[in-house]
Amino acid sequence: MSSDPWGRVDETGTVYVRTADGEKVVGSWQAGSPEEALAYFERKYEGLVVEIGLLERRVRTTDLSAKDAMTAVDHLRQQIEEHHAVGDLDALRARLDKLAASVESRREERKAQKAKQTDEARHAKEALVVEAEELAQSEQWRSAGERLRALVDTWKGLPRLDRKSDDELWHRFSHARSAFSKRRKAHFAALDAQREDARKVKEKLVAEAESLSGSTDWGPTAARYRDLMADWKAAGRAQREAEDELWNRFRGAQDVFFAARGEVFAERDAEQAENLKLKEELAEEAEKLVPVRELKAARAAFRSINERWEAIGHVPRDARPKVEGRMHAVERALQESEEAEWRRTNPEARARAAGLTGQLQAAVDKLREQVDSARAAGNNAKADKLARELEGRQALLDQALKGLEEFGG
Repeated sequence: MSSDPWGRVDETGTVYVRTADGEKVVGSWQAGSPEEALAYFERKYEGLVVEIGLLERRVRTTDLSAKDAMTAVDHLRQQIEEHHAVGDLDALRARLDKLAASVESRREERKAQKAKQTDEARHAKEALVVEAEELAQSEQWRSAGERLRALVDTWKGLPRLDRKSDDELWHRFSHARSAFSKRRKAHFAALDAQREDARKVKEKLVAEAESLSGSTDWGPTAARYRDLMADWKAAGRAQREAEDELWNRFRGAQDVFFAARGEVFAERDAEQAENLKLKEELAEEAEKLVPVRELKAARAAFRSINERWEAIGHVPRDARPKVEGRMHAVERALQESEEAEWRRTNPEARARAAGLTGQLQAAVDKLREQVDSARAAGNNAKADKLARELEGRQALLDQALKGLEEFGG
């Protein structure tokens, strides 16, 4: 018979291990000496020691889930309970008990952390909903629209709550966005209606201006043209295409009348020469407004210049195109700046551009991930094909981003 501190082999070849509960049969050994039997089962014990050590390290240094860790602990515990090894099995049981307690503690920590994250996400989403509902009443169409889009991006980055809570908060959030969108559309529809009303008013003014163009009642007709011009300015702007066409007709009718009057009053050439000098000074003053830096101030200054211009009267006929052309150039620059400002502050057009850019960005990001995955898998042919598609989508995205910059970023 042979033995060591943790086990022995009896005369029949039966191997025993010593535990706190007494000796337990490990197995039967008939193939060699008792020393070889003990050495064999001691190596089995050392194998268990190594496995437990590896599991302890995984629990300590990796993100091994509590479920997988406990499955491994139970598997090792079963091997210990089967008593197929010679060594301090009670010590191994104690290590497994300590490890199981550590796993359970970490499980509770993760559960608490997840609950904290969920609570933080709930508060964050509630704050987003409150802000969205406040923005829904705003009339700062551009800034409020941009902020609502930013809130959507923030929402997407937050963890989901339980389905009922998440759906309820999203419903309020979505309702606020829809309410703002409806109010914004109504505002711009009203603006379009105002422009249409301005067009109708200006068509009547043009009709009267054209009917007066052949008049020879110089004083009253000239006074009426001044009244028509005041009515024109008070009417507001029509749609751009209609505005340009009506303005050309309006000014054309005036030109016909004043040209005829100029021929009749040829003796006033000296006065007209002085008028030319004054208008050239006004044209020079107007030209200082270009390039346009502050549109509102420039429009006010140009109106003041234009009013003084209109009050001056006619200039010599041959000098008129040049000096008026200078004023028209400034007027066109102001109109172009106004149209650029309109385009830049048009929230619907910008929203469409931003929506397209977002879709293209998502497509580019997805393709880039697919290329990386294909490379990682060693599928270079697929990766090359996806890379070519990515290049095309990236070009479209770059173009869309450039267009979005025209709306002010």
